[in-house]
Amino acid sequence: MIFITIGEIISLIIITVVLGYIFVDYVAPRTLDPFTLTRNRWKDIQFAAMIIAPAVIVHELFHKFVAMSFGFPALFKIYWFGLGLGLILKLVKSPILILAPAFVVYPAIATASQNMLIAFAGPLANLLMFLGATIWIKYGKLNRKKLIILALTKKINLFLFIFNMIPIPPFDGYYVLNGLLSLF
Repeated sequence: MIFITIGEIISLIIITVVLGYIFVDYVAPRTLDPFTLTRNRWKDIQFAAMIIAPAVIVHELFHKFVAMSFGFPALFKIYWFGLGLGLILKLVKSPILILAPAFVVYPAIATASQNMLIAFAGPLANLLMFLGATIWIKYGKLNRKKLIILALTKKINLFLFIFNMIPIPPFDGYYVLNGLLSLF
């Protein structure tokens, strides 16, 4: 079984750049180029991508790898409508962003308990990143930039954990609840 395809790597790069652009005004500091004293938009996009992309990508990759651990072929895909919606809302300067940039496909033959574990894997990744950032903030020696990065990482991952655990379709929480109910 192929671990990750070239198409998936290209999708990961696209999502990283687009998420950085979408969230640049929400999380990135206004970086000034020291030589021209103009705003360095690319640096701001990179900063935003460094915060947002891991939260989304690791979430989806956890789904993929848990599905693969059950022996299922699993493929990371860009959800063009969901990513495009976020991009449009960014361009019209909406105060609210709604997006679903990616998903993982695997065969429908998974049992309810397998679906539950695959579904929970994504939010679990966000919970682990939230806890990791929390511990690092509490016990690490951090400069201002690292503290900002970890504080933002903490917030986005807690939000994604809670949001994805809402027990209505198509959120992961629905499949987790459905799997739990099937056990009883």
